[in-house]
Amino acid sequence: MTPTRDDCRKLDANDPIAHLRDRFVLPQGVIYLDGNSLGAASKAVIQRARQTVENDWAQGLIRSWNDAGWYDAPRRVGAKIARLIGAASDEVVVTDSTSVDLFKILVGALKMRANRTTILGEADDFPTDAYIAQGVTEFTGTRFKRVPADDLIGTIDEDVAIVSLTHVNYRTGLIHDMARIAAAAHAKGALIVWDLSHSTGALEIAVNLAQADFAVGCGYKYLNGGPGAPAYVFVAKHHQAAIQNPLTGWFGHAAPFDFAPDFAPADGIGRMLTGTPPMLSLAALDAALDIFADVEMKAVRAKSISLTELFVALADEHLTAHGFTLASPREAALRGSQVSLAHSQGYAIMQALIARGVIGDFRAPDIVRFGLVPLYVRHVDVFDAVRAIGEVMAERAWDTAEFLARKPVT
Repeated sequence: MTPTRDDCRKLDANDPIAHLRDRFVLPQGVIYLDGNSLGAASKAVIQRARQTVENDWAQGLIRSWNDAGWYDAPRRVGAKIARLIGAASDEVVVTDSTSVDLFKILVGALKMRANRTTILGEADDFPTDAYIAQGVTEFTGTRFKRVPADDLIGTIDEDVAIVSLTHVNYRTGLIHDMARIAAAAHAKGALIVWDLSHSTGALEIAVNLAQADFAVGCGYKYLNGGPGAPAYVFVAKHHQAAIQNPLTGWFGHAAPFDFAPDFAPADGIGRMLTGTPPMLSLAALDAALDIFADVEMKAVRAKSISLTELFVALADEHLTAHGFTLASPREAALRGSQVSLAHSQGYAIMQALIARGVIGDFRAPDIVRFGLVPLYVRHVDVFDAVRAIGEVMAERAWDTAEFLARKPVT
């Protein structure tokens, strides 16, 4: 028997991290289940953004590079993220976007395996990661090969320089086994690069225990840093002296304020920096990360599993008859902090749900996707969302010219 709404209220009453929801600004009448695309705003971020503009910038002016700690922010904020992914504090730096950071890592890693010519990826990986890999191969004269997830390990051979993957599949939520794939890559002499954008802040990650070589990730999904928040780069300490950043900007220089005519890379993770950091958005991400100081990722992951298990159970009970099928892994250990359902009218259904205040998203060709951020999503939100989906289907609310005529834009 599936849980009732009263059961869900009891789960929320006993939730050890339920108090974190009060730190976010969530619109009245909205059930927000799209935090795997854009996390909600926290009160701390709004306060820090105001402070950064009104005080640090408007009053401190250029002095704030020192007085407000702007200059050291990429490393300081990187150390906060390092704790969330199982890295050392000096193995992560915040800089640029995920796409730019992936470009830098792929080019640098290819140089470390100069006698090899292949970047290996998954056929169903996040498209922009593939676009970046394609661009890198055009510049470097190498090739990008994509195979189904089940064929990845068997495809790694002595010509593969890099295996580049997203840890959690953006459409289905499937979690890759980091340690197993890294071991297979290393056995063939290849390097492993992870995109952690759909997992950092929601899952327990241990990049060093899993023998990751490099990783990148964004700051605006489960980390709640705001739209376009800066991304981050992880470089395992034993690779930091060897990797060369192809975008050799002044912030990655060994002595940027010497203004030397030639580039000399900084020691350690600092060499992955490029240009001047965007301090307004970096300050917002800094504030957003403070919430994780008060919670262990084990508790966050436990809440994530509880929410997704509830969603799957309710969908099985109430939505199967309406033509939905589960597109996410059924086993919780293989599923990220999202539930994806497939339906032939997925886009129109999602538009009808959004019109009712239940915000998820759509991924072509037929996926309706619900991101369950443990910091602020409740069990009753999941119950009410599934009930709303059932109502939309029973009333055929999606079957209107308005919703059917709209074109997907995400």
